Amino acid sequence: MNNKTLKKSMLLCTFSILASSAFSQGNHVEAPIMGWSSWNTYRVNINDNLIRKQADAMVSSGLKDAGYKYVNIDDGYFGYRDENGLLHTHPERFPEGLKSVVDHIHSLGLKAGIYSEAGTNTCGSMWDNDKNGIGVGLYGYEHQDADLFFNKWGFDFIKIDYCGGQQLELDEQKRYTTIVNAIRDVCPRNISLNICRWAYPGRWAKELARSWRISGDIGPSWESIKYIISKNLYLSAFAGDGHYNDMDMLEIGRGLKQEEEETHFGMWCIMSSPLLIGCDLTSIPEQSLKLLTNKELIALNQDPLSLQAYVVQHEGNGYVLVKDIEKRRGNIRAVALYNPSDETCSFNVPLSLLELEGKTKVRDLINRKDERSVNKTLQFDVAPHSVKILRLESEKRIEQSIYEAEQALLNKYDDLGKRKRPVTYKPTEEASGKMTVSNLGADKNNFAQWNNVFSENGGTYKMKIKYIPAELQDREINDHKIEVTVNGTTTRLSELETDRSKGIATAELDINLDKGYNTIKIGSRRTWVPDIDCFELEKISNKM
Repeated sequence: MNNKTLKKSMLLCTFSILASSAFSQGNHVEAPIMGWSSWNTYRVNINDNLIRKQADAMVSSGLKDAGYKYVNIDDGYFGYRDENGLLHTHPERFPEGLKSVVDHIHSLGLKAGIYSEAGTNTCGSMWDNDKNGIGVGLYGYEHQDADLFFNKWGFDFIKIDYCGGQQLELDEQKRYTTIVNAIRDVCPRNISLNICRWAYPGRWAKELARSWRISGDIGPSWESIKYIISKNLYLSAFAGDGHYNDMDMLEIGRGLKQEEEETHFGMWCIMSSPLLIGCDLTSIPEQSLKLLTNKELIALNQDPLSLQAYVVQHEGNGYVLVKDIEKRRGNIRAVALYNPSDETCSFNVPLSLLELEGKTKVRDLINRKDERSVNKTLQFDVAPHSVKILRLESEKRIEQSIYEAEQALLNKYDDLGKRKRPVTYKPTEEASGKMTVSNLGADKNNFAQWNNVFSENGGTYKMKIKYIPAELQDREINDHKIEVTVNGTTTRLSELETDRSKGIATAELDINLDKGYNTIKIGSRRTWVPDIDCFELEKISNKM
């Protein structure tokens, strides 16, 4: 690229980022991306004509009108690097390169996505024996490839895999930071970036990417769908503000049962995952297309609040998830009654647990029909492998009184398994939601944080922390403590129960909350913290 061309590209990109910044100042938050990706059905066996046909089908099927915009070319387009390191496309699959394919996608009013690898060799070279994927990753070619992808070819999205990065034992945070900085250096326009590391990578991902994978690759089976949902049940605090936990591409239209497809799509929508269709759009079954274009479910996914639903109840085999939609702290909420088991699950959910009160309208979003209104309790039987996705509109919104540990942001959460004693979620039958958070503390930065503790008027509250006395490891002394920080003010709790056989213990203290949202942290700078179940809040007096 000559200096004149580079300056022109930078000028265009600078204009784009300035326009994006101005747009974001108007409280606009980018929703999860919607589109299609080639990997699930075709893996590396793609070509230019195939991609064009899929883009055409996205328009003719009505998917574009429903909100699907991205056509993403995954692994399989690679050819080789020449003596100057310049990347070339596969000579048979894409003989004319990718620019003409991108132009066709753009001509349809759609956006184009590309794939690359953080290391040297692609996943297709390892798992599909695609020899053209050897040596074509971003490692050492970050600026050069970014210029090619976004300035010369004109792509709008990139998925960056980690097979080669894992092979070379590279550091994830450093590697993705280098790549993102190169993209910003060469063309800092609004490129949507996905980190494909097959586990929640860490809090650093939110500074670099619009979305990040939280699991291994999806497959067209119920076991795969159920596993990925379980991986994302407790990650809501890590998403938001236009950044999302990616549950991988959709397997709808690839052989699942109808109720499993409904659960698959419904849970992806209420948990605000990117929606990337993975089937052949030219032969998609009518029932699957109807589900994928369900505007009421899509509205949950594209809701301007950008929130992921979180678990408020887990009894028997069922999970109840909830999130605000349309307005924060409003009287309209979305609820999922999720049954992953092989038996019918009966749900009995007090409206108070959903922070709602009074006569409440109920709308079934999958079937797009109104249910009878309720006053006290939400009651439904949900069949195996199924979900009820509901829109509730009540007369009144009330304060949350129970904050589960698994709803918190865990500052040192380590899904990559890099720490010897990682802070993690621990299934615990006697806990209120059958889950606790384990291994907080021993570091000022290893804490659980609730950012949205709401008080209508502010005032003094009785805080009851439920915990499980420590289970000591070899050569460990029981000096566990709990430090509670409320809006920057810290209280240390030292007199804790040490007999684990007594089950759930309670520590109490009085705290002062401001009107509106408050931040509460639980940790310990110099000791471990016992496993935390939840905390309860009871109003004592209003703020003077």
